[in-house]
Amino acid sequence: MNRKDRLYDTEITETGDFVFDDRVVRVFPDMINRSVPGYSLVVPMIGMLARQYAQPGTNLYDLGCSLGAVSLAMKDTVQAGDIRIRAVDNSEEMIRRFRTTLQSNESDDLPEIELLQQDVLETPIENASVVVLNFTLQFVAPQKRSGLIKRIRQGLNTGGILVLSEKIRFEDPLEQELQTRWHHEFKRSQGYSDLEIARKRDALENVMKPDSMQQHRDRLQEAGFRHVCQWFQGFNFISLVAFR
Repeated sequence: MNRKDRLYDTEITETGDFVFDDRVVRVFPDMINRSVPGYSLVVPMIGMLARQYAQPGTNLYDLGCSLGAVSLAMKDTVQAGDIRIRAVDNSEEMIRRFRTTLQSNESDDLPEIELLQQDVLETPIENASVVVLNFTLQFVAPQKRSGLIKRIRQGLNTGGILVLSEKIRFEDPLEQELQTRWHHEFKRSQGYSDLEIARKRDALENVMKPDSMQQHRDRLQEAGFRHVCQWFQGFNFISLVAFR
């Protein structure tokens, strides 16, 4: 059962670093929809993109799948034959909850979703036509991001795509201040208090390290992607498509 996110609504609770534990899993759908501008649009649009670029007989990867929203969007929309969706997350709680969701909606509908509880840095990328990192790379240690992007590029077939959604930081200080202010106002409009916003920011400070747009573009181009296209922005949240 999904619950309303009230994890940071009291000063009594000790904050600590943000962890994808059982407390977060229980409120995750509410948390991400109220925290990420446009999330409810991004997920089905990734399904649409996957439908266009999925190739028959290939693998589709949802790296950092959380509760499986992107995997399910791809399952519902992709029509290419003989494909497999590999949903990967290092959180035992996320994978357990996603597995329960799949079991409660069992059907013979293809494509199949394979759940893998592992670090995305250890996931082999093989015979892929679509790879998705939907707000995942920002939680990977900065020094390991280039290696992951290169492995994804190597595992993608010609004509395949990487969809990369991220919170970004802006190199211009004024734009950074404005975009942060607007994002916080968005969260207030979703019912979060100033206390909740501040405590969530403190909890994420040590575990989420956003890159700039230029850093993302440079990393993708250095990995060998032939073209990078931005298709979405909601304040300081963006999504890119990189073409193999």
